[in-house]
Amino acid sequence: MMKSKKLASAVACALALSIPAVASADPLENLHKEEKKIHKAAVKSQERVDRIYEQSLDLLAEYRTIVDETDNLRVYNDHVQRLVDGQNAHIASLQKQIDGIENTKQGVVPLMYKMIDSLEKFIELDVPLKLEERKARIERIRDLMTNPNVTTSEQFRQVLDAYQIENDYGTLIAAYQGDVDGKTVDIAHVGRTALVAQSLDFKQVWVWDNSARQWVELGDEYIKPIKHAIRMARKQVAPDLIKLPIFAAESAQ
Repeated sequence: MMKSKKLASAVACALALSIPAVASADPLENLHKEEKKIHKAAVKSQERVDRIYEQSLDLLAEYRTIVDETDNLRVYNDHVQRLVDGQNAHIASLQKQIDGIENTKQGVVPLMYKMIDSLEKFIELDVPLKLEERKARIERIRDLMTNPNVTTSEQFRQVLDAYQIENDYGTLIAAYQGDVDGKTVDIAHVGRTALVAQSLDFKQVWVWDNSARQWVELGDEYIKPIKHAIRMARKQVAPDLIKLPIFAAESAQ
């Protein structure tokens, strides 16, 4: 009987000790669960913070890029404006030069016509060396003066070239074929000092008398000297002293 009572008391004590342990297990587990929830929430919050931070860095980089581009655009716009200002100044300068050219043309064109008229008159009064060629040159220049496709500067250059050619005639010794009294002859000129001619059969010789404006036939004593002068002009013999009749050339008045 005593043993049964002791066994019952031991069982009762064991049950009494086990009840608080079971009861205390639920709050601890709940605490762990709450900690896990808090940890997960903290992780998510940190992830959001990281994302926001990265977005902030991206926005900052984009902002700096925009600022740099704005500065570059400002510098470029200033550069373009300076170019535009320079171009406008250059255009104004060109327009001023064009206006000056137009004013210059108004004075140059009449001058060229006067020069052409004077040159034509000079050729008429000069010894008639290469006469047809010189007259053709004058006509060609007159045609250029009325050609709208030829610039004023080119027209003036042609006039000056014609004057230079006429000037060269006074220093050259040259020979060519021409016509005297309806006969084909060899003609030579020593500058403008002497203009002589010889028939192709070497039997007749002439000299130009500019005062009388005609060819004058010479005696036989000039056949060899004039033949030698023609050969010299054609560079067939070395330059040498020659005997030629001289008539002074008249200049244009």
